[in-house]
Amino acid sequence: MCREEREIYTVPARGWSAIFLDVGDTIKVVNTYGGQVVDTWAFNAEDIHEHMSMEHSRVSIMKLIPGVGDVLVTNKRRPILSFVEDTTSGEHDTLVAACDCYRYEHLSGSLDHDNCTANLASALASLGQPARSTPSPLNLFMSVPVGEGGALLFVASPTKAGQYVSLRAEMRSLIVMSACPQDITAVNAHEPCDVHYMVI
Repeated sequence: MCREEREIYTVPARGWSAIFLDVGDTIKVVNTYGGQVVDTWAFNAEDIHEHMSMEHSRVSIMKLIPGVGDVLVTNKRRPILSFVEDTTSGEHDTLVAACDCYRYEHLSGSLDHDNCTANLASALASLGQPARSTPSPLNLFMSVPVGEGGALLFVASPTKAGQYVSLRAEMRSLIVMSACPQDITAVNAHEPCDVHYMVI
């Protein structure tokens, strides 16, 4: 998509947005109203088979939650995005798969629910790219505490209105973001909302 420097874009509640970044561009993702999780994917703009990989990134940074100074890598172990700024409490998730129709069938008995996997597929389709698979996303602003015995807990995002993260592209990238539609578990405090971003 075409863009002007510092233009503000919206990721609509329950919806998606996609943008290309050149090497050195920084995307600032603002949790406008607070408490909203943003499933985030990054693909090599020249070959979407190469994508940001949470599995490879965890090994590369040797921790579960990335922070300022950390470099996230692709499934070919090449740098793709760097954390350069974070005004939140630093809670982001690299473990949980994107929600999909099967997740909502499990939660509510219905396959008919907006979901991040479908949002990614729609974003890629808008660019003429079939979604062959769904990489695990970087779940910005999502809090998944690890409890006793390694249990994973789903709690409301602690991110406050106006807090943000900034990520720098280390290769020419396609960024896809989904304002997570989850309204059954607590992760968005049961009320998905818009988020905004700009490229600087």
